Amino acid sequence: VEETIQVGLGDRSYSITIGAGIMERIGPMLQAGGFAKRYGIISDDRVAALYGEQVQHSLRQAGIGCELIVFPQGEASKHLTTIGTLASSLAERGFDRGDGLLALGGGVTGDITGFLASIYMRGIPFVQVPTSLLAQVDSSVGGKTGVDIPQGKNLVGTFYQPRAVVIDTRVLHTLPHEEFLGGMAEVIKYGAAIDADFFTWLDMNQAAILALDAEVIVPMIRRCCEMKASVVEQDEREGGLRRILNFGHTIGH
Repeated sequence: VEETIQVGLGDRSYSITIGAGIMERIGPMLQAGGFAKRYGIISDDRVAALYGEQVQHSLRQAGIGCELIVFPQGEASKHLTTIGTLASSLAERGFDRGDGLLALGGGVTGDITGFLASIYMRGIPFVQVPTSLLAQVDSSVGGKTGVDIPQGKNLVGTFYQPRAVVIDTRVLHTLPHEEFLGGMAEVIKYGAAIDADFFTWLDMNQAAILALDAEVIVPMIRRCCEMKASVVEQDEREGGLRRILNFGHTIGH
């Protein structure tokens, strides 16, 4: 089961590819895209231990240079000091405008990597490879990047679209169950806020979803990405409609 959808933003358009086990093919996919000659793979220590080697192997097999750069896991890393440390690491390794970044991880990793890509050398390409359900259905799509400061969440950031999003549903098998359920809250949000038929479909397919059945998980994530893409296409910079995606978030923050 593999599906691809487009986010239509003119010359900043990109594809989202969703499937079970597609991470092992990420090298050929990025080679075909031709976005960068080398990638800095940005990942937290937990995800890097699980998937860092696999992604590096796939890129190198496809003839793409890569370097794995790791930061401490968790929301506590989502601040400007981490950005500075990672930027210094890229500079020390000689990264330039012909290179790119690959965000391998959940929402924190995606937000940090996207922000770093938007400001390093005044902007280099980046690719999202989200490994949590929450990141797969929400934060990896739409180009919102940012970090926290003591005064609040995500108060420093940019709108900067990825060149591609690659979603491997098989990684959900290593996601803690509580984090999977947290992501499901976001999935249910799409049904509650945008698509009542999808809400009903989720109710009817609860058992298969909780069993991580790819035949159900892939179309579920695809539908969420379609809704997110549709909203972003109409209101990329959150001037009005895009605020519907914050349903439940505002009070949570």
